[in-house]
Amino acid sequence: MEFEHLIKLINTVSASNLTCFRYEASGIKLRMQKGSGRGETSLEETEQNFTNDAAVHSAIEASLGSDSGVSAEPSQGNVITSPLVGTYYCAPSEGAEPFVSVGDSVKTGQTLAIIEAMKLMNEIESEYSGTVAEIFVKNGQPVEYGQPLFRIKGEKQ
Repeated sequence: MEFEHLIKLINTVSASNLTCFRYEASGIKLRMQKGSGRGETSLEETEQNFTNDAAVHSAIEASLGSDSGVSAEPSQGNVITSPLVGTYYCAPSEGAEPFVSVGDSVKTGQTLAIIEAMKLMNEIESEYSGTVAEIFVKNGQPVEYGQPLFRIKGEKQ
């Protein structure tokens, strides 16, 4: 989630009637709670009274936008996550064609990307056969362990 989107999300939740908000997608976990003074309701009570504010939901979808790589709706398919911390590369070298693009068919064991960690290039292979439905990261972007990289529609092999 980009910084501007995070600020919009915080402002939207702050302006709403919500007292507690949790968001989790693409390896990002965010929890916001209004008020921390004495005499207020506990977190458990707040979560039990949590309501689905439609205005907040639409504002969150608008603030995330389609270019953020984060989907407000759960997606179907198998997600391939990063096995290590490093830098994501979509191609074997600068100027070369990417290993895969959205819409490409892939087979189990096919190289999807490279993650550079401590000057070592680690190939990321597909655990699934199917079609690349989404690519969650951009070339040259730092990635964390467990961060979603790809969504593949198909069967686990």
